[in-house]
Amino acid sequence: MAGHSHHGNTPAAWTAVLIVFVGFSIGSAYTVMAEPLGVLAGAVVVALGGVVGLVMRAMGLGQPTTPARPATASATAAGATATAAVPAPASGESEQKSTTVSG
Repeated sequence: MAGHSHHGNTPAAWTAVLIVFVGFSIGSAYTVMAEPLGVLAGAVVVALGGVVGLVMRAMGLGQPTTPARPATASATAAGATATAAVPAPASGESEQKSTTVSG
């Protein structure tokens, strides 16, 4: 299933991470300067980044919640019969083996 995942490479994720990074940078700078209001402003920007990411995901710019299953996986999960060539141990010829896969 990892082949169908974006691993966070979506516009919503990148935007949220960028905003959160800026918020942490603001908070860190004001922490060094010992300015509590600046640290609070950085925390607000961090929270804003999370909200923006959630809103963008709700708009369809994030990773889909249910990835599409490949057609072969749904067919075998439904109990389809699969045929595979298995080599015969003594003669080296291949024989057909039919198996039923149950999900």
